[in-house]
Amino acid sequence: LKLPKNTFCLAKKMAGAVSPITRQVTKENQEIGTTSGDSRLEDVENCLIYDQHGVPVPFKKLYQDRKSVIIFVRNFLCYSCKEYVEDLSKIPREALEDADIRLVVIGQSAHPHIEPFCSLTGYPYEIYVDPDRCIYQKLGMKREEKYTDSAHPSPHVKSGIFMGQLKSIWRAMTSPAFDFQGDMHQQGGAIIAGPGSHVHFSHFDMNRLDHMPIDWLLQHAGLQQTLDFSDKPKIVHV
Repeated sequence: LKLPKNTFCLAKKMAGAVSPITRQVTKENQEIGTTSGDSRLEDVENCLIYDQHGVPVPFKKLYQDRKSVIIFVRNFLCYSCKEYVEDLSKIPREALEDADIRLVVIGQSAHPHIEPFCSLTGYPYEIYVDPDRCIYQKLGMKREEKYTDSAHPSPHVKSGIFMGQLKSIWRAMTSPAFDFQGDMHQQGGAIIAGPGSHVHFSHFDMNRLDHMPIDWLLQHAGLQQTLDFSDKPKIVHV
């Protein structure tokens, strides 16, 4: 097996970034988000994000005309972000269309990483990158992780931290670009906004497992039906 150059250097750096988190920050014991307009979209509306072809788009274009659920992920190598986006890909398109909700994912890598990430996760909806982390920084998203022992497992992250981190390292080593695909310390978040610059809800992640439950986000945005993202076998009564 011939590994890419700087393999062990990269693995060491990624391993050093691993924090002792095995559980998600509990939603019962913390304020899960803000339902007011504390996040000022006016400060970031002209920040440029880029699609998979490198075409720039003003951030405000995402929420000007309709309500949007905008998910900011940590980086495209992050195993928990990958598994979270895999669950986002399970949302039926008809459900979003019926509720008139726009679903958008934003990462902070270079734009060439978008297409491989979508192929990996099966994500079929809009996705952009903010390589300079302009929006992340101006909205005040956290750059370090905060932990807690009293928490519930994330409903969307299936891998344990050890195996998850190994998968991330392997993807980094086998990636053609062979980079971190974003700042490894940057945390993400979720915003429900629009039409216009009104923010209905915002949540900034405390750590890599502190994603908002997808079903909760969608219902807060106006989706009526409940979606099941578990991998447990379904019992069918006949």
